[in-house]
Amino acid sequence: MSRIIAIANQKGGVGKTTTAINLSACLAEEQKKVLVIDLDPQGNATSGLGIDKDEAEHSVYDLILGECGITESIMKTEIEGLFIIPSHVNLAGAEIELLDVEEKEYVLRKSVKTIRDDYDFIIIDCPPSLNMLTINAMTTADTILVPIQCEYYALEGLSQLIHTINLVQERLNEDLIIEGVVFTMFDGRTNLSQQVVENVRDNLKTKIYETVIPRNIRLAEAPSYGLPIELFDANSSGAKSYRSLAKEIMERKDI
Repeated sequence: MSRIIAIANQKGGVGKTTTAINLSACLAEEQKKVLVIDLDPQGNATSGLGIDKDEAEHSVYDLILGECGITESIMKTEIEGLFIIPSHVNLAGAEIELLDVEEKEYVLRKSVKTIRDDYDFIIIDCPPSLNMLTINAMTTADTILVPIQCEYYALEGLSQLIHTINLVQERLNEDLIIEGVVFTMFDGRTNLSQQVVENVRDNLKTKIYETVIPRNIRLAEAPSYGLPIELFDANSSGAKSYRSLAKEIMERKDI
């Protein structure tokens, strides 16, 4: 059975899109068929997987507004087994355009439901805010993966995100669960990174993945070439970490 994972954190700059791109690529490397849905109006997951947003005939924006079917919006990437529904800058205004739409919280879910069994994993890259697009991701997803940056304010806003997830569970998607937390931008040379990890492990009552994503220059450079780290530098510490995370996620038996 397929698994739909929304990658969410309303705090920007935490490695959310980097995780969406590279986790998806590593899952595809493990012979899984993977679909990425880029729900972030910035479209960084789209460009990070080598897709020109302006060249795409259809986008997730068209899909949400009912201007195309989901199969029409799916594009191949350079990686075997990895597909994407690209984003578009117009997505920024989609929340207003959805105001009068009936059951607007379930627009994405209804479309994805028709193709979910065609994929092993569907990864949704959420915008860095708790808006109607994020709500759509949460009603569509089975689980929420939360990237947390190893910095002083790491837990800032996390309680709000968890509160939103709880509200969605209560009112819109009772089957939604928190997939877990993954630490990003970890710098083993600093005490701060170690302290953040220990603090979260001590205080957060949810699954925390053993894999920690390091602060890695090759990981930062890869998106500008439109490549996941697997294709850009497969031997880098960033690539090794995302391969490890992909294996951890595949091996989960409690979801």
